[in-house]
Amino acid sequence: MKKYLFNFSLFLLPLIAFAQNSGKGPDAVLGRYWTPTKNAKIEIYKEGNQYYGKTVWTERAGRDTLNPDPKKRSQSLLGLVFLTDFSYDDGKYVDGKIYDPQNGNIYSCKMWLEPDGDLKARGYIGISLFGRTEVFERIKE
Repeated sequence: MKKYLFNFSLFLLPLIAFAQNSGKGPDAVLGRYWTPTKNAKIEIYKEGNQYYGKTVWTERAGRDTLNPDPKKRSQSLLGLVFLTDFSYDDGKYVDGKIYDPQNGNIYSCKMWLEPDGDLKARGYIGISLFGRTEVFERIKE
């Protein structure tokens, strides 16, 4: 019986290690994604316990001319941090903000990963019922 339990535990160890590294958990969101229009790539990264997203490639270079802060209107769209201050909570990334450089507005936002690895982000004003969801396709590198 002891031999059986020992062999069974040896069988479980690789499964436990695989489960811990199988893309589940808070850091599963880290990586690169296409924007919904596929004209830019973004990278989700972590600072401390919060998650952020920035543009790492864009089809056309440009400036953030619609930014509500006049001091930031000359900054490049490449490298622009537009997803800020997300915390992980029970499978979702919540309490963050998303900045839309196409209109200069900042929205409340929550994000979550789909089973296929794509990232969904819902930007909204007030409550998430009044918002829009966009899909960022994970780049398989």
